[in-house]
Amino acid sequence: MPEEREITIRESSNTTLRVKTPPKSSAIPVPFSYNPSDDGTDENLLIFLHGLGDTQIPFGKLGRQLRLPQTATLALRAPEKIPFLYEEAYQWYTSFDPLGELLERPNPTPALELLTKVIDHLVQSCGWTPQRIHFFGFAQGGSVAAEFALKYWRGELSLQQKSLPCPANLNASEYTPRSFASVVSISGPLLSFPTLQKPCPTPLLIFYRPSPSESALRASSISELKKGFTKVEEVKVKGEGMPRSKEEWEPIMRFWSEHLARRQMDGLYEVMAGMASP
Repeated sequence: MPEEREITIRESSNTTLRVKTPPKSSAIPVPFSYNPSDDGTDENLLIFLHGLGDTQIPFGKLGRQLRLPQTATLALRAPEKIPFLYEEAYQWYTSFDPLGELLERPNPTPALELLTKVIDHLVQSCGWTPQRIHFFGFAQGGSVAAEFALKYWRGELSLQQKSLPCPANLNASEYTPRSFASVVSISGPLLSFPTLQKPCPTPLLIFYRPSPSESALRASSISELKKGFTKVEEVKVKGEGMPRSKEEWEPIMRFWSEHLARRQMDGLYEVMAGMASP
């Protein structure tokens, strides 16, 4: 008579990483709004960067309202308060000259240094990988998102170059560069001309308004984005500012549906076989 075996079922250990560690205010030097995924699976992280003169608060609310599947959201406030204004209005980098005129060639370094700290914390302490991190930026925030994606990719290419085998170490394994999952920029062009040995593979969607909109992009903006990124999707819609209607949001939601990852192992259980108890 064949021996009896006891069958037990336990939840797979793969589910323990569904919920990521929330970011800590002690590690991120600006106020932020973090929301874990509504469905309990933090497979993607969508980082929101607001526009000039705003704060993280409305974008934190937007992140909750979108309710993207398996997606946590993080809305960051810009690091610099706009001078001579009484309201809470912030900028990602110095944007005005002493006369109050917009700078033609601003320096985004403060914003890029801030995001480097944020990403380091998210990867090293919260369990995220760059390949699961997405960006959504409005106007100045969109420019910062695109510039940072290129800066990060440039750093990854440098690490790859340093890892290449050399006469002193022929057995070295080549480093595989990582890139972010996606970028959505709302009327946010690049601030500098991209110079890369290999374009960034992060998919980018640029949503913009045509002339005579105040936020209309200059003629070279799209070509500069295509110089820096291998995959650029254009959405041109009449109007002003952020997407407002369901129709205006539709191409952005479709873009996310194509690039947000879906965890396939959720809800699986391991079947454990053992000898039956006497």
